[in-house]
Amino acid sequence: MKDGFYKVGSASPLLKVGDPFYNIGKMYELFKLASSFGVNILVYPELSITGYTCQDLFLQSTLISRAMDALKDFAMRTKGSDMLTFIGFPLSYNGKLYNTAAAIQDGRILSFTAKKNLPVYGEFQEDRWFTPSFDGVVYLDSSIPFGNRILHKYEDVTVAAEICEDLWVSSPPSNEHAKHGANIIVNLSASDEVIGKEEYRRNLVALQSAKLVAGYVYADAAEGESTTDMVFTGSNIIAENGTILNESNFSSGSLTISEIDVQRLNQERRRMNTFPSLNDGSYVTVPLYFEKKETVLTRKIAPYPFVPSDDSQRASRCEKILRLQALGLKKRIEHTNAGKLVIGLSGGLDSTLALLVSVKAMDMLSRSRKDVLAITMPCFGTTKRTKSNAEKLADALSVSFEQIDIKKSVLQHFKDMGQSERDYSVTYENAQARERTQVLMDKANQVGGLVIGTGDLSELALGWATYNGDHMSNYAVNASIPKTLVRHIVSYVASLNGPESKVLYDILGTPVSPELIPPKDGKISQVTEDIVGPYELHDFFLYYFVRFAFPPSKIYRLARIAFARTYDDGVIFKWLEVFIRRFFSQQFKRSCLPDGPKVGSVTFSPRGDWRMPSDASVDVFLEDLYIVRKTHDV
Repeated sequence: MKDGFYKVGSASPLLKVGDPFYNIGKMYELFKLASSFGVNILVYPELSITGYTCQDLFLQSTLISRAMDALKDFAMRTKGSDMLTFIGFPLSYNGKLYNTAAAIQDGRILSFTAKKNLPVYGEFQEDRWFTPSFDGVVYLDSSIPFGNRILHKYEDVTVAAEICEDLWVSSPPSNEHAKHGANIIVNLSASDEVIGKEEYRRNLVALQSAKLVAGYVYADAAEGESTTDMVFTGSNIIAENGTILNESNFSSGSLTISEIDVQRLNQERRRMNTFPSLNDGSYVTVPLYFEKKETVLTRKIAPYPFVPSDDSQRASRCEKILRLQALGLKKRIEHTNAGKLVIGLSGGLDSTLALLVSVKAMDMLSRSRKDVLAITMPCFGTTKRTKSNAEKLADALSVSFEQIDIKKSVLQHFKDMGQSERDYSVTYENAQARERTQVLMDKANQVGGLVIGTGDLSELALGWATYNGDHMSNYAVNASIPKTLVRHIVSYVASLNGPESKVLYDILGTPVSPELIPPKDGKISQVTEDIVGPYELHDFFLYYFVRFAFPPSKIYRLARIAFARTYDDGVIFKWLEVFIRRFFSQQFKRSCLPDGPKVGSVTFSPRGDWRMPSDASVDVFLEDLYIVRKTHDV
């Protein structure tokens, strides 16, 4: 349960139709296997204790009586285990039979949640044997709740059940469960397999988990069920807020396991003020107990959360982002009647992307690309390679191009203020950045244009921008694009094999640098990632710190998994500490950002997504990170 992770499992036992004690034997085998994996919540299929396909045998009191005996026997076997287990069970009550999910923990039957929607179409005839759930809850033996409004709760996790068809209707019971606090929904199902149904069912589970901002654990009947008219294949699915974490098909006699991040779900619900929260007294809450321990993670932790791993998805994402950036800029050009777009083109990745966006916007407006003015401004740290690439890129894209050498202006500035030209301090660097911005702003005035900002999201997170220098522009097209994604977008454009492709590939191979310190032997001497750390790490930290508000200790844990083959623990810890310190100390730059288009879920616009005091204390966040030192040798 550490960091909010609960290990869940869907079990599809091999059954015999109508033989409860044989079935609980097979179910207990999977229970023990799940226990060895540290599963906290285990879900079996619908009516799994008897088999879903008993048909008129459900009218036999012998079967129903034996089913209850078998359920009690199974519950007794779980004594001493804190695993919460849901078993499909036919419950007889007041002369009626109900299709239920029996919840069991530590030798006790905790509750029976009844199925509300009984299918009577196609191959299904459930109302022949079962009665739909009534609204509300009654108690069996004065202590066990039975009905359709039951929650099972322990600290940050609340679990509720629905059964098969309940998910397929227009208003699933899980809608109400989630409104009343459930953040994990379990579904005990017997969904037969027909062509085309698997993908539909998969999408249904994913969508419901997204709508409810919940974990969803779907357990399906498998082999052993009668094949008189249907075939069951154990199509098990585990989803979290729209993402399939794990799934299996033809999984008879096996487990499907993953971990649901309840902390992430709860944070997301807090963030969404439209997510309902009801406490009207209509639900009964059953207390749970879990032994507190660190859940071993098997779910995939992507090292590049901003970048799709699939090639085709990545290409589609890059094209869409380019279009969104260009559409935002197009509107700004139209509104201001801008005659030109003015860009400081350094030969680096960020200014390259800004130029590509500017060209696309002009193309959308059916205007000449010559209305884009790219200006290169060499100074003390400019290398031949980047200077050459800037000119080549401008030529390949058919935009206007100027070179304005700023060395004399900066040296005069140094002289005026008594700054040594050999003092390579922050003043030495920032003077160049601010001079470049002054040139761009004044040039934009001269030609009736807009200065297009080039800085990206990662730089804003770290404050890696000169205040009132490259920090400022008239419209910042890259403001919500992290550095790892900038690289992929430029690479995508290069892959289209246009006239600019060759120079784009060379730009992609150039180290990221502000080029403010003189080069050594003609090569870049100031490599950004040597100073502030690898952008792939910082983008990972940024995503989880801002998007999900994870504590630093949890981010460190996830980063160790995601980058296990790339960085050792000490390196990850070092740069995470740098990230946290810089993120807090540099907020004042984010508090006064120029306009720019939002294209992803993380952005720092002070008018929209991110509002933070510039003088907020970093201490409690560092304290949380330093907890790591007590448990890891870093």
